[in-house]
Amino acid sequence: MQQKLVIIGLTKTTAKELATRHITVNAVAPGFISTDMTDKLDENVQTEMLKQIPLARFGAPEDISNVVVFFLASEGAGYITGQTIQVDGGMVMS
Repeated sequence: MQQKLVIIGLTKTTAKELATRHITVNAVAPGFISTDMTDKLDENVQTEMLKQIPLARFGAPEDISNVVVFFLASEGAGYITGQTIQVDGGMVMS
């Protein structure tokens, strides 16, 4: 968790520094993503992890890339800076 706090702080600080140049800085905080590593976890462990996710599924790598490509990298996100976007199936709110 400390690493995430460092990234959040770095994102905000860098966003402030670069705002005068009209450069936006944001971070993406992924939740549990289905990868070879999570696929190897014991089924009971996976079940317990899924209980923490309101959408009741692991994310896919595409869930992360879609946020970056179709949202953060778009002109429509030009007024968003210093933010950490949670892509975690609602895990943070539960």
